[in-house]
Amino acid sequence: MLQVFLYGFMATSSLILGGLFVSWFKIGKKALGLIMGFGAGALISAVSYELTYDSVKLGIGTWYPLLGFFTGAYVYYGSDYLLDKFMDARNRSKGTTNSFGLLIPMLLAIVLDGVPESIVLGLGMSEGEGLSWAMLAAIFISNLPESIAASTGMKESGTKASTIFLVWLGMAILFSLITIFGSTFFADTSKEHLSFIQAFAAGAILTMLANSMMPESFKEGGKQTGIATVTGFAISVMIIVLEMKSN
Repeated sequence: MLQVFLYGFMATSSLILGGLFVSWFKIGKKALGLIMGFGAGALISAVSYELTYDSVKLGIGTWYPLLGFFTGAYVYYGSDYLLDKFMDARNRSKGTTNSFGLLIPMLLAIVLDGVPESIVLGLGMSEGEGLSWAMLAAIFISNLPESIAASTGMKESGTKASTIFLVWLGMAILFSLITIFGSTFFADTSKEHLSFIQAFAAGAILTMLANSMMPESFKEGGKQTGIATVTGFAISVMIIVLEMKSN
């Protein structure tokens, strides 16, 4: 159980690293855009090869992959919409503005995709397949730019560095515990339900990419964002290919 926790913490430790990086260094808008573009590429790879593909394999011949995909998309969309309304009303009542528009959707996406990903990571170890290094690497790589973007928003809104660190430490511990939960309580879950869980994460991530992360990254990083996105995608795919060759 301790080993499962440590692997889960390893995968999500990039959340903490991203927060520390922002606390220690000043990141320009262009650099932030390119970092988010890189992360978007890594996330597209994770959605394609680690979530959607596996979901379709598990739920082939059923509606579970499609149902999970659209459920994840609409849950993210609805949650983001309601949070936007709440933040707009709050800012109007206080006469303030949101200093960084990507903060709320990014935090929401981290939670909505982090929970299913942690379950899947733990489940893979419980089934005797060993640790999926490709899955771990995909989670680590994709979480880093998300954390950097969200931490930048927190820093610009006046949040203390210690608070930013505690937020990411708490999330990393939470996701690590969920990894244990996945390896313990989801061991007997049907393939169809696992298919739904993975597709849910894929739908939430893809909606976040289209609505928030990619438009913001292009806005700040310019046309070079496309190269950064391809680089993130290529590195993530390369890790998956290397793992397949080693098995």
